[in-house]
Amino acid sequence: QVQLVESGGGLVQAGGSLRLSCAASGRTFSNYAMGWFRQAPGKEREFVAAISWRSSSTYYADSVKGRFTISRDNAQNTVYLQMNSLKPEDTAVYYCAAQKSFTVVRNTPSLIDYWGQGTQVTVSS
Repeated sequence: QVQLVESGGGLVQAGGSLRLSCAASGRTFSNYAMGWFRQAPGKEREFVAAISWRSSSTYYADSVKGRFTISRDNAQNTVYLQMNSLKPEDTAVYYCAAQKSFTVVRNTPSLIDYWGQGTQVTVSS
């Protein structure tokens, strides 16, 4: 089992920045690819970003490319999502996820094994 706990959400004005963190415990964190997803009210959960277990590969949704950066610190068992130039449409609950396959995190979230409980991000206009 892998337990994931997100933090760092909050209320920010458009154009501002937030840094989300996801702390992992349980099985060996460095064996897992990690991802961030989000779900806005009335919408389906959508992919935001993914990072491979050694940080050699990252992948972003087009909607956040150039504004968000995913990173990880395997020594701290933590994955981060730096969000800059935030827009009201970024408002959502943000979830982190863990799966051994980077490809699955990128392409097939229905197969992801572990999810956090989510953290709310609200961007005001």
